[in-house]
Amino acid sequence: MLQEVTLREIERIFEITDALGFHRESLVIPLRPRQPGRLRRMPGGKIEITVGADFDAWLGGLADELKRLGP
Repeated sequence: MLQEVTLREIERIFEITDALGFHRESLVIPLRPRQPGRLRRMPGGKIEITVGADFDAWLGGLADELKRLGP
């Protein structure tokens, strides 16, 4: 289980968000993972990506969840 979100995980997330057309400045990625992870649009319009503690399994569903939110 992931204990903290490092640059390695953030880069893997950016590979997905970049491909889907999300601007990096529109994303907020807390450095503490949670179980389960979650995505939500914040009041200011940014998207908060809370990484799941089971990172690889969580990452597998990230693109579909982002598509539902839209850029």
